[in-house]
Amino acid sequence: MTRTLPVMLLVFMTGCSIVRRYTVVDDWATVDRAKVKRLAVLVQPLPDGNEKAGELFARIARRYVNMKRDFLVKQEKFAATLPELQSLCGGEDAIEGVLLLTPTLTKKGAGFEIEVKGSLKRCGDGRESWAAEAGGSFPSKDELLVEVTKSYVSELGAEVEPYVAPAMNVLRPVLDTLPQPQLNDADQDEKIGLVD
Repeated sequence: MTRTLPVMLLVFMTGCSIVRRYTVVDDWATVDRAKVKRLAVLVQPLPDGNEKAGELFARIARRYVNMKRDFLVKQEKFAATLPELQSLCGGEDAIEGVLLLTPTLTKKGAGFEIEVKGSLKRCGDGRESWAAEAGGSFPSKDELLVEVTKSYVSELGAEVEPYVAPAMNVLRPVLDTLPQPQLNDADQDEKIGLVD
């Protein structure tokens, strides 16, 4: 029960898109839109088997979703093995959903071939509200992301440098396909403190 046909038409119209497919449950607007707002991001497995790369992917996803979507991403996690998703739910952050990102990286020339599968799981019953797949080949350096790369290297260390541009270039388009939740006034005030 997803909106596959319109999405497939969009993919054909846009040609060689990084996003290969995405789906949103039909009842998002009437069921999940007002209930699934506070998220935890989980990156699993570790990209390229590297813990720092996992931390980078999770940090980029948390910041991007907080800036460009109306969700309130309260936590970022990364793990080599998949934890029980319900263990991330509730708590003092009142987590209502888990944004699971599953990256696969293969070194290719001066960059990486990357595949990312994304899934938004609702806490409580684990229902998938959104899913997407994206991928492509990306160089490790991007002239448009020099300052962003410097910032993440300063924050997380030199070993993340080759991953910053590829991660940004694959995560932004896939995260842009997330549906928008509906925030009330209190949620809007809460969101102001999350954008860093």
